[in-house]
Amino acid sequence: MNRRKFLGAAAAAAVPALVTGCGGGGSTDDGKGGGGGGGAVPGTPGVIRIVSSLPRTGSAKGQTNTIVNGIQMAIEDYGGKIGDFKIEYSDWDDATAASGSWDGPTEKANAQKAVADPDVMAYIGPYNSNAAKVSMPELNEAGLLQVSPAVTWPGLTKKIKGVAPDEPEKYRPAKKKNFCRVCTTDDLQGPLAADFAAEVLKAKRVYILNDKELYGEGLAKLFRQRCEELKLEVVGDEGINTTSIEFGGLMTKIKGLNPDLVYFGGTTQSKGGQVAKDMVGAGLTCPILAPDGCYEQAFIDSAGAANLNGRAYVSIVGLDPSQLTGKGAEFVKRYNEKYKTAPEAFALYGYECAKVVLEAIKKVNKKDREAILKEVLATKNFTAGAVGGVEGWGFDNNGDTTLRQVTISVVENGKFVPKKTVTK
Repeated sequence: MNRRKFLGAAAAAAVPALVTGCGGGGSTDDGKGGGGGGGAVPGTPGVIRIVSSLPRTGSAKGQTNTIVNGIQMAIEDYGGKIGDFKIEYSDWDDATAASGSWDGPTEKANAQKAVADPDVMAYIGPYNSNAAKVSMPELNEAGLLQVSPAVTWPGLTKKIKGVAPDEPEKYRPAKKKNFCRVCTTDDLQGPLAADFAAEVLKAKRVYILNDKELYGEGLAKLFRQRCEELKLEVVGDEGINTTSIEFGGLMTKIKGLNPDLVYFGGTTQSKGGQVAKDMVGAGLTCPILAPDGCYEQAFIDSAGAANLNGRAYVSIVGLDPSQLTGKGAEFVKRYNEKYKTAPEAFALYGYECAKVVLEAIKKVNKKDREAILKEVLATKNFTAGAVGGVEGWGFDNNGDTTLRQVTISVVENGKFVPKKTVTK
C-alpha cells in the first residue's frame, strides 16, 4: 500500500467538516481547468478553497487570531467571490492541546490534507519556521502554493552563512519553487538588532540567550555574528530550557557578569516574557532586546508591563501598524472598527498573504494550482495589500519579499512604541 496516498485519502474525507465559507455565492464551474498539480480532479464546481495552518491552540493563539482576522478581511474585500468562483476558507490548527504549541505530525497532516483536497489552491502558513520544515516538502511535491505570514528562517529559501549545507534544497524534493513569504528574513533582523544595540543602546557587553528552536537559535547566531563584527563583547551565550517555570538562578548568574544588554532569541511561547520578568526579579537592570516572536501583547502581559516599560526593546520585520499610511492605515482603521481592538503586527501579514493569493486568482480566473502558483511567484510592484506603500513589493527569485524593513520598538506604558526603522 502506498501509505502517503492512503493517508491523503483519509485526510480528504475529513476536510468538509473543517471548512467555513466566507461570504458570497459562486457560479457553477464548467469543469475547465481542473484542480491542477498532482493529477487532482476538479473537486467542487465553482469553489476555490484557501486554507491556513497555524497554532490555534496554546499561547500563540492571540497572535494567530489576528493573522486569521487579516485573512478573513482580505476575502471579505472581494465579497467572498472572485470571477467564476466562490472563495471558501478553512482555518486549521497545527498545534495540540497536549503540547500547547505547534506539532510536527499535525502540521504534516494538514499539508497532506490540503494536497488531497482538489479544491485547495493555496496553503497559508505556517507560523513557526520549524513547522515550515515539515510542511514544505509535502506541498512542494504536490506543486501546491504555500505562502507564510510569519516564518523568517533564511535557510528555508536561500543559502547564506549559518544555514545548513542542504538548505534550502531539502525542502524542494520536486526541484521547483512553490514557497514564498511576505515577511523579511532573519538575516536582516538579527544583524540590525546588533546594530541597534551598539548604535542606539550603546552596549559594549552583551549576554545572548536562545530557546533552542530553529527560529530563536538561528536569530541568536546571526545577532552574535554581527556583534563580533562590531567588536561587541559577548560575555555569555546559551540556550534555555523552555520547560522551566522560572529563570531566577540564570538571571543571578548573568547579573554577576554585568552585561549592558541581554538578547533573547525566541518567542513569547518559549518564555520570552518570563525571562524579562526574572531579569527584574534578580535585580538585573540592563535592557532586554528580543525579536518579532515577542512582538505581541501577550509578551507584555506575560512579563508585566511594569517590568518592561522603558527597558524592553523588540524588533519586528516591517513596520509597526501605527506607522502605516495609505492603504495600510485604512486597514488598521477597518480592523479597529471590526474587532474593536488594534491589530497585532502579524495581522498585516495575514491580510497580505491572502491578498496576493486572491489577486492571482482574480488574474488567472481558473481553478488551476499551477497557474495560480506561477502568478503568485511572479508578483511585482504589489500595492493591493496593506504593507507595500505607493511603490509596492514583489517576490524575488527565492520567493522572499523584496520589502526589507525592520522596526525596533520600546515598550512604554504597556505598548510598543517604534524607536527606529531601517530599510535595506
